[in-house]
Amino acid sequence: MSRRFDKTPLAIAVAGAFGAAAFALAPTVASAAKPVATYVAGDFHNHTTCSDGTISMQKLIKKATDKTQTPWGLDWFVQSGHGGNGNRNCTLAEDATLATPAYPLAYAADGITQLGPNTTWQNSNPSVTPKGLVSGSAPSQNMWRWQSVQEIQYPLVEYFAAYLDKPLFIGVESVAPGHEHVSMSVVDGQTPNSIYTHPLPTTAGYLPKGNANALAQWEYCFDRNDTDTSRGNTAVGSGIGNNWDCSVPGSANASDPSWNATAQKLIPASGTGTGTKGDAKSNESMKWLAQYHGDDSYYIPAHLERAGPFNPDGNNGYNIENLRNYNNIAPDIAFGFETQPGHGASDARGEYTVNRNNIAGVNVDSVGGTTYGGTGVYGAQIGGVWDALLGEGRNFFFFASSDWHNRGIFGPDDRRSSQDFFPGEYQRTYVLVQPNEKDGRLKPQSVVDGLRTGNAFAAGGQLIDRLSFIACYGLDNKKVKKLAENAAMSNIAVANSACANMGQHLQVPAGSDVIVAIVARDPDGANFSPYTFNNPSLQQVGIQQPINKPVLDHIDLIDGLVTGLRSPSGSDYAGAWPADWITNPNMDNVPAAAKNTTAALVKTFPIAAAKTIDGDAEFKVVTYKISAPTATQYIRLRGSNMPASVPFETDASGNPLPDLHTNNGAINPTVPGGTDGQPAGANLKIPCTAVGTTEYDGCPSHLGTLNGQKMVSYDVAAWSDLWFYSNPIFIEIAAAPAKVVAQK
Repeated sequence: MSRRFDKTPLAIAVAGAFGAAAFALAPTVASAAKPVATYVAGDFHNHTTCSDGTISMQKLIKKATDKTQTPWGLDWFVQSGHGGNGNRNCTLAEDATLATPAYPLAYAADGITQLGPNTTWQNSNPSVTPKGLVSGSAPSQNMWRWQSVQEIQYPLVEYFAAYLDKPLFIGVESVAPGHEHVSMSVVDGQTPNSIYTHPLPTTAGYLPKGNANALAQWEYCFDRNDTDTSRGNTAVGSGIGNNWDCSVPGSANASDPSWNATAQKLIPASGTGTGTKGDAKSNESMKWLAQYHGDDSYYIPAHLERAGPFNPDGNNGYNIENLRNYNNIAPDIAFGFETQPGHGASDARGEYTVNRNNIAGVNVDSVGGTTYGGTGVYGAQIGGVWDALLGEGRNFFFFASSDWHNRGIFGPDDRRSSQDFFPGEYQRTYVLVQPNEKDGRLKPQSVVDGLRTGNAFAAGGQLIDRLSFIACYGLDNKKVKKLAENAAMSNIAVANSACANMGQHLQVPAGSDVIVAIVARDPDGANFSPYTFNNPSLQQVGIQQPINKPVLDHIDLIDGLVTGLRSPSGSDYAGAWPADWITNPNMDNVPAAAKNTTAALVKTFPIAAAKTIDGDAEFKVVTYKISAPTATQYIRLRGSNMPASVPFETDASGNPLPDLHTNNGAINPTVPGGTDGQPAGANLKIPCTAVGTTEYDGCPSHLGTLNGQKMVSYDVAAWSDLWFYSNPIFIEIAAAPAKVVAQK
């Protein structure tokens, strides 16, 4: 039996290739009734050859959205390479299966040699000329991302949005001044309704109806790697082109020491104070978004623990004060973090590792040293950074993305990976999205609106694909349970004034009990893992379970008090996570700013004992009563296929252990400041012993080894150890002073 997953009824089924005859203009969905918002899966962080990826836009779109040949296809998709520049044309398809009428295969002047996505801009099309302050030598000059987004990548995305009738749009993984990376977009102008009412071209070339001008301007103005000074023009000083001015109303602008008059933007100087000056520019970038695109943009720090703590003299990492500042400046734009990073199949899960960066001659760990069940310490540690932010009542939410670049030692069509998973293949962010009332389609703006609400959850390895998590007052257990069951079966939110869904705030009269209901669907059959042997991590505790047929073991309910916003001038506002966390994980050493001591795991629900919905055992149902709460608080969920006390995976309470012992790196964290010369694989602990006749029914050959024994690592480590996280529900006591940030 195949593992069941949702396929949005709004999407056209994609049967095979992007063949010219396979698609027509998508029909409008006609309905007198208002379309119902449903939970739909997507990804907003991934790469093509226009930045540092390895495949074309066409191939990535197909891999991410096709529900037939690559059955993990997503319902919505944002293509978002790095800001800065690059010299490769990612709009050139690899082969005929990806060709379309508007974007056919490209050939060199000889008419024989095919040009693929590694072809430079100037070698791909003589009419494509890099603009602005051009770097590099012809024919390999670099093109600024603002130009490729505005003139080349966006038109392709718009075309495929219409061609496939899919909610596709373009974003940027910005190289953030003072920090590392941010997943962001401005959807203003992108994929207007008119793209669905005009016939698509039958010959090469596509003239877009919309634009990504706002996104392109933001990238020029505020990306750290965009050092162009042309103002988005054909050349510096030409006055021909965009003539962008990056001033922010109410800010210092030209009187700021970092202001560059030629570029009309902030260009912080390097050296001492680089990080502080860069952080100030990042703050200005959000002020600009809030001024001009407050409803149609998002700004979500990506893999934010990876580069270590914030460095005032460099461009590394994030501390909690940076997140607070962002959310203070633009609460409807900076509303979450990507603390569950991509790169889940790499030799260091998430590319988090000890001694990762050399900062001023000192090796610095990723914050937390590694990931914890694939999640960074800011999101994984109960009572840590995320709980500190939620404890202020902030609408600050948990997201996950693929960060697709490549398969490591394998080609992009191989099912094995020693680096990344495709968008949707492993990690999926499910968000409640309201379709357009007129045509029933999902649109970029509705996706952004959905993300902003926090009515979302993230799951790895298809552990669950439905979740109804609600809190209600004034209703009995049976009624609340039924509301959650019906919502989960229909893949919708609960619409009842006495109940709140994920991301929402519930006002509860003093003295009232709160009933919490949780319904999760653990679909039957196989997930998208290519492997069929028993899960080696679970074999350690006597559980024989195919790695591609994971079973949800338990759901944890986590609770914390909300005590109000912290003042930027207070001693509990700023502070770095302890640098020695991997060797001394002691919450007593975490600064007050970065923790919420009231947060705790209050209940674990074993799924084996959970109720099911009549006729469908895939749905697991549990309820919990919070008796007459007297203080404002929040609740959130996590769940795993790992029971408590699985060696090197979970502790006795079921918390995820550091992924150090499934990472194939050579660094020993017990040696401060460096390595001890141990070979790759020295830290591996979980043997993989299954012997098969192929690379898939037995432990594959690329796994790390220790003393000749294959060990759980790379993609097998990721498929073995699965987690989901929900966003919170805030419970406010009506008799208490309002202390939460009002939800928009």
